[in-house]
Amino acid sequence: MPALVLLGAQWGDEGKGKATDLLGGSVDYVVRYQGGNNAGHTVVVGDQKYALHLLPSGILSPGCTPVIGNGVVVDPSVLLSELSGLNERGVDTSKLLISGNAHIITPYNVTVDKVTERFLGKRKIGTTGRGIGPTYADKINRVGIRVQDLYDESILTQKVEAALDVKNQMLTKLYNRRAIATGQVVEELLGYAEKLRPYVADTVLVLNQALEDDKVVLFEGGQGTLLDIDHGTYPFVTSSNPTAGGACTGAGVGPTKISRVIGILKAYTTRVGAGPFPTELFDEDGEALRRIGGERGVTTGRDRRCGWFDAVIARYATRVNGLTDFFLTKLDVLTGWEQIPVCVAYEIDGRRVEELPYSQSDFHHAKPVYETLPGWSEDITKAKTFDDLPKNAQNYVKALEEMSGAPISAIGVGPGRDETIEINSFL
Repeated sequence: MPALVLLGAQWGDEGKGKATDLLGGSVDYVVRYQGGNNAGHTVVVGDQKYALHLLPSGILSPGCTPVIGNGVVVDPSVLLSELSGLNERGVDTSKLLISGNAHIITPYNVTVDKVTERFLGKRKIGTTGRGIGPTYADKINRVGIRVQDLYDESILTQKVEAALDVKNQMLTKLYNRRAIATGQVVEELLGYAEKLRPYVADTVLVLNQALEDDKVVLFEGGQGTLLDIDHGTYPFVTSSNPTAGGACTGAGVGPTKISRVIGILKAYTTRVGAGPFPTELFDEDGEALRRIGGERGVTTGRDRRCGWFDAVIARYATRVNGLTDFFLTKLDVLTGWEQIPVCVAYEIDGRRVEELPYSQSDFHHAKPVYETLPGWSEDITKAKTFDDLPKNAQNYVKALEEMSGAPISAIGVGPGRDETIEINSFL
């Protein structure tokens, strides 16, 4: 049975939660492989709306085992709060597994994130201030705290001391902040140990055994391709690898096990935070996309920047992820426009460029080259098949598919779990 990767093909917020939840009833495991509570998914089940930040979307599917992989950074207080909230709403969270090798977001990581971002002023990256970047930095610098460290007080104390040796110098001498006491941090982290213990597991072993037993495993990325630390619009990116390769390192599963890679693609484009955005709209159309699409970050609460569909970044996502399929979301939001512009290329210093420029400077100066497609006014939220869509909506989907370089196998026509047209099965 297949192992599938499902990821964002733009700057995140494409509707991955809906897609993962749709597949959740057909898969045995759903795995978050990177990021932390800086990501957010909204999943609508019937008349219930769930906002998930750290937990895999598959936690809402009763037959599915949700997994937080070793590539994720975990804020214990956020995780426990999220679990408590779901339990209060009758959701069974007992199957959750957390990798013992996942890194912990400590209180000092959050502090460093916030003071550093404020210190940058106009040069700020637009982080969520949740300690994600500093935690990944600690991981790379080999002073990170892992989940398994919570169960050895001596090791935990030594690691916190080592991390704070440098951080306290920075906080007190550069940022004029108080030093953080080792004992206080250790006490707080130890307080989470027993609450997390039932969920901690060797998830690499569990997932590989599941695949050997012909179970279906879905790897769920947070954020999106253009926020990847290596392949995104650096430095306005996240601190991990949401691209398909990150699923292998972030979950401990070899690339030969992956059978399909599904990119989630919004029918227009949005991003949160700072950074270049060639098709961004500052007019009534941009405001209408934001209002109709409900474009507000699940985790940040910030309004998303909105623009027309960008085929250049869609092609780029196809290439760097090896996408086999697209799931096109929020097609219904475009209902009512007589004409819909689509960015097919960029103009950079008078040159037409049809692929994403590798140069940060060039991308900052890229201007969209648009082709305009006829719109539609009919309500499409009740459409069950591709043929149920208005002709112009069908043509819009076909045009995006041709421009993006991979088949569109499913289309979201509304926020609900059942408001999806499945063209080709992902399984």
